[in-house]
Amino acid sequence: MSESAVDGTAALSIVLFAGGFDRVHYALVMASAAAATNRKVTLFFTGRALRALVHEAEPGVLGWHDLDPADDGSTPVARDRYFATHGLATFEELLEACVALGVTVMACEMGLRALGLPPGVGLRADVPVATGGVVTFLNEAPKGGAMLFV
Repeated sequence: MSESAVDGTAALSIVLFAGGFDRVHYALVMASAAAATNRKVTLFFTGRALRALVHEAEPGVLGWHDLDPADDGSTPVARDRYFATHGLATFEELLEACVALGVTVMACEMGLRALGLPPGVGLRADVPVATGGVVTFLNEAPKGGAMLFV
């Protein structure tokens, strides 16, 4: 293991507070790529981005379907379908990769309350999600690691 991996400078912490599909999708791209290169990665979901972690409201309709429209104005489902037909990783593929690669996924307690969801209730069962506040997130972020806001 490299010295930077040990001292935390190779770590990546991403705060997802915007709910646009393209922003959340690309944060998953960054997180999975960083984890694939042996970096410690934390995704901290808050605000409208938390929709990505909400379980199905009805069969086949995942929470990320309710994210804000993509940058080109298309719905999240249409944009994801475009990615799939053009050989790009889909939302579900990226989220599954993040889980498989050990990315830490945190849901902001304040953000959950703002959406009307009690901590840990209504979130996807297939994604291990820790709940915590900003202080928890900052205390767990490795010193010297990179932090991005999406």
